Amino acid sequence: MKGHSGGAGEQSGYSRVFLILLAVAVMAAIAGLAWSYHLSGRLTHAEAQLSQAQQQNQKLASALDETNARLKITNEALGHSRGSRQKQLEQRARELLRRQRAAAENTDAPQQNNSSVSASDTKTGPGSAQTELKSGEAQLQSIQGDLGLPSGPIATNQDELNFLERRHDRNYYPFTLKKGEKQQVSTVTLELKKADLKHNRYTLIVHADNKKIEKKNRGLNEPVQFYTGKNKFLYELVVNSIEKNEVTGYLATPLNAPVPASTSGS
Repeated sequence: MKGHSGGAGEQSGYSRVFLILLAVAVMAAIAGLAWSYHLSGRLTHAEAQLSQAQQQNQKLASALDETNARLKITNEALGHSRGSRQKQLEQRARELLRRQRAAAENTDAPQQNNSSVSASDTKTGPGSAQTELKSGEAQLQSIQGDLGLPSGPIATNQDELNFLERRHDRNYYPFTLKKGEKQQVSTVTLELKKADLKHNRYTLIVHADNKKIEKKNRGLNEPVQFYTGKNKFLYELVVNSIEKNEVTGYLATPLNAPVPASTSGS
């Protein structure tokens, strides 16, 4: 009897150990499933955040592309506008020169007998040419400089500048400036800082009256104005040619403005 009861006790002990181990295994399995579910949730959340970030990046990239396209269109429109204005100025200057030369030729021609001059000849004679010349000058003088003041006739090339010099209504000083070098022109000193050949723009500094006047991003054949001297004379410079690191143009000053010492002494 004792042997039988001893065997039953051992079996009962084994059963309890087995149940305990089984319970531990079940709890471990449940804990593992819970941890896996937690990790799966965090992974899903991270994937959602990544997808949202990618969508935002795509929207930003699209917006950036659209902004760049608008800026390109705007810059092209501005460049076209500046180019059209420049062509108009050059065309008006050439027309003025043509009229001035026609007036000079008509004035120098021999006078015909009054009896042989028809009514049509009178209308197209020197008086009419002079009227057209004054009209052309008035149009050019209505052009505003960078200070918002009316400009005198603008020369766009050497021939036109020579013609303006013969008029003796202003003093003209041609110049060629190289980048980084200072050059005295009339009573002021000019210094070229930048020459943009691609866009026909330039930047220079005017040294006058112990101060610096920066003229930034100016255009070809654009009247650039500044005041100088005790009496505040209005000077005007025009650049007709822009090359790599070099510009060529002229400075126009009033007839009663100071002149360089070498000129006044000659």
